Amino acid sequence: MQDIYLKAKEFKSKFPRTIAWRLHKHAAVVQKHLHDNEKVNYVFCGQKNVSSLMINKTCIVAITDERLVIGQKRLLWGYFFTTITPDQYNDFKVINNMIWSDILIDTLDEEVYLSNIDPNGAIDAQKHITKFMMEEKKKYGKKDK
Repeated sequence: MQDIYLKAKEFKSKFPRTIAWRLHKHAAVVQKHLHDNEKVNYVFCGQKNVSSLMINKTCIVAITDERLVIGQKRLLWGYFFTTITPDQYNDFKVINNMIWSDILIDTLDEEVYLSNIDPNGAIDAQKHITKFMMEEKKKYGKKDK
């Protein structure tokens, strides 16, 4: 868990306009759901909601060697955990606003909206996620008939 927390903290210090807190609690949620040999390659944070005005929905997003995972510890009890596998991934959109950027991850079943991310951090996250998903999707290519 310490590795996930440190990577999230590093992202936050590298892109300070990102609004995120309670990173240690969110990192624990992600860690709880990792498979035994799953390796975390990249971590970023933001708000998992559709409004830049709601700043109490902080989450951590991690790219592992198998999938994209989102952990969000609720304020009082419980947590939310979302996983996006490469076969479910559809599209990625960065929306640059006046102060922050938002990220929209489109999957076959739902859209995941992340807000209040430093504009440069959103670009950095986009590069990492797109690179990972494109490489992984090659494994799901058409099979010879």
